[in-house]
Amino acid sequence: MTANETAAPQAAAEGSPPLPRLGEIGLENFPPYLMNRIMGRYNAALREEMAAHGLTTAKMRALAVLSVLDGLLIRDLSVYAVVEQSTLSRALDALERDGLVQRKTDRDDSRATRIVMTPKGRETHEGLWPHVAEACAQMFKGIDPEEQRAFTATLQKILHNVRVNQF
Repeated sequence: MTANETAAPQAAAEGSPPLPRLGEIGLENFPPYLMNRIMGRYNAALREEMAAHGLTTAKMRALAVLSVLDGLLIRDLSVYAVVEQSTLSRALDALERDGLVQRKTDRDDSRATRIVMTPKGRETHEGLWPHVAEACAQMFKGIDPEEQRAFTATLQKILHNVRVNQF
């Protein structure tokens, strides 16, 4: 298989040959491996700047999501931020201690807690945003805008295919 070919496994139909093994596909042609490597490098590119703002990846993800969808329930924030709920709870404790978020009781369900960004949290996110945007732009360097839109549309379809939650 050449580097230009993609060989993502397709669901095997009954009576069809077995799915190719990872060694046959190759790591460089296996989309989940590539996505993990890309996100690892993206997060690493932001690590120093996040630390300068007192943030970890989990904290940064929570603030990023809240900058768009403020007031989420913790379980929903966990899904959107792609952070395990236990890890997110610890991150939220620290964010609250630092005055970046507040926990508020849901007005419709007193057992539920919503997370709201404070002005200081918004300011912190805005200070980090140029670095996030630059890291994203670097990923797409040399890729024309139409290819970027098509790639994003493909990622949205993939997310829909693997979605466990409604969002």
